[in-house]
Amino acid sequence: MIKLFLMTGSLFCMLSVMLGAFAAHGLKSRLSEYSLGVFKTAAEYQMVHGLALIALAILIKWGINLSWAGGFFIAGTLLFSGSLYLLALSGMKWLGPITPLGGLCFIIGWIVILVQVARFKF
Repeated sequence: MIKLFLMTGSLFCMLSVMLGAFAAHGLKSRLSEYSLGVFKTAAEYQMVHGLALIALAILIKWGINLSWAGGFFIAGTLLFSGSLYLLALSGMKWLGPITPLGGLCFIIGWIVILVQVARFKF
């Protein structure tokens, strides 16, 4: 899990920077202000949860069982950010209901961290 979370977190962060730059330079003239904001929100949440995955790998190395949190962060990023990227680029409104499922995954992941850290004996 440690290697998976480190690699996935790094990939998410790298792609977030690339997609954010693409939005700022390549999409600025092609998307509405609203769609550009949606795209930037996707990149922001992807970066935050990519960094969180890297942090989880370190905490797992310390012995805190956070594998479930990492799984929820990966699922959340794919569902939340993925649906927002597609929504911003395609305008397909049916993607809208997928986004909250990703948000729910993020919330569950953070709850798992809270519970597992509270239980851990430092």
